Amino acid sequence: MSDPVSLTAGAIATIALQKFLESGAGKLGEKYTMEAIAKMESLLKRIWTKLRGKPRIEEVKASVEKTQKITPEQINQIAAYLQVAMDDDPQFADEIRLMAQEINAGKLQDNSNMVQNVTGDNNMNVQAKAEQGGKQWIAEKQYFGTSESD
Repeated sequence: MSDPVSLTAGAIATIALQKFLESGAGKLGEKYTMEAIAKMESLLKRIWTKLRGKPRIEEVKASVEKTQKITPEQINQIAAYLQVAMDDDPQFADEIRLMAQEINAGKLQDNSNMVQNVTGDNNMNVQAKAEQGGKQWIAEKQYFGTSESD
């Protein structure tokens, strides 16, 4: 679990707006517990309330409510205003960081298997799995003309 202080405004905005990033509630339900999804709603309401009255935020909010989708640019705009609000109100910052951390704790683990079939000589084979936005670590090993008698 990440340290609540390390959660940036951008990360918090992304967590709060997950349902608008996913292709539907079904996808969100595959990644988060129902409790975490409910907390996303609370977090988003808290953010909208704090940022109420800012013309650009009101435009983004209206667009999101109309289309049920959000763009990365819109998340960045919200994050910029959210960062200012967090800087101005440390109690608010602590509150929403804690809410975001609780949502992350409700993230479902992907325990699916990965299968890799290797055929032929001198092939480079890569097997990688990462969550959306996660890092992939790829290792490479090459074998050069060794025989069993070496």
